[in-house]
Amino acid sequence: MILLLYLDNSATTPIHQEVKDAMLPFILEQFGNPSSKYYEQATTAKEAVKVARSQVAKLINCNPSEILFTSGSTESNNFVIKGITDQQKTKGRHIITTNVEHPSVLEVFKFLETLGFEVTILPVNQEGRITANQFKDALKPETIFASIQWGNNELGSLNPIEEIAKISLTNKIFLHSDATQVIGKIEVNLEEIPGLNSISISAHKFFGPKGVGALFLRKDQYELFPSITPLLHGGGQEEGLRSGTLAVHNIVGLGKASEIASKNLTGHIDQLNSLESYLVGVLKEKFGSNIKFNQPSSEKIPGIISVQFIGLNNEILVKRLSPIMAVSTGSACSSAKPSHVLASIGLSLNEIRQTIRISLSPYIEKDDLNIFKNL
Repeated sequence: MILLLYLDNSATTPIHQEVKDAMLPFILEQFGNPSSKYYEQATTAKEAVKVARSQVAKLINCNPSEILFTSGSTESNNFVIKGITDQQKTKGRHIITTNVEHPSVLEVFKFLETLGFEVTILPVNQEGRITANQFKDALKPETIFASIQWGNNELGSLNPIEEIAKISLTNKIFLHSDATQVIGKIEVNLEEIPGLNSISISAHKFFGPKGVGALFLRKDQYELFPSITPLLHGGGQEEGLRSGTLAVHNIVGLGKASEIASKNLTGHIDQLNSLESYLVGVLKEKFGSNIKFNQPSSEKIPGIISVQFIGLNNEILVKRLSPIMAVSTGSACSSAKPSHVLASIGLSLNEIRQTIRISLSPYIEKDDLNIFKNL
């Protein structure tokens, strides 16, 4: 049976054809280890990694030397949270996050709590975000680190990262943000947010390959990284901070996906906003009072729709729709459990179990969404 319409782009995206074409030579012919020397396959691989680093840096407007390649956002989040807190623990043990973070953040905070860190988990409001004042009020003299999600994968809610970063900078607190869901969907200009020390990126969220991502780690005025304990020890790749032979083909794919996202950012944002507005209208016209939207109306990632189909079980609905479209009940990382994100905005268990997430792609058209008119 052929899947007609893929609308689960917050879970993962298909690889762009240009990304695939860029990767293939580094699987088939240019298979060298970039840490090796002199011969063609090695030098070609090393140059390809350098180009990809610059492509990622251009997408988020930072120095290429501040990009560290990882296996994805889960590793990036674990690396920076564990690595920075380990180095800073003599200065204080208070750390801050929110209750709608990805498990690769929340579970690390729970782990650090077992090591004696004091954890503050900020509750979001009904729109799924915290306020800058809420963050400021949570600070203590012992606060050393905060991880605040940039944009949420289920609701699309955007946190006021720029304002939070100013507060962090003033108070000399290391601020990390899981930016997995916003890359390629909003403008990210790290040069203009000096108080944001690190962000996590995953290629497969913006039409790149799975299994590769990056950590932006801001250097100081002396071009030095902050003191951070490596998560992986070994051969000392990535300036000694992330050991392991670089997956050149995947890194090339991440770079190409970043280049495509940079070139098409404005157009993709406009298209996603247009598609979202159109589909919300179609759903309202078709289902009327039988649906209820959960996502905020503004200050959100374009293209993410969270909608309750009142009286219908979401698992059954997603299964019945599966021959003609792919949608989800929520985060792909914890789909078997009721959504902690939806619970955090005050939804009851019944409301959570009748909610589906539709996450759009800039590569589809409004006509594709007319399939909802015939449900």
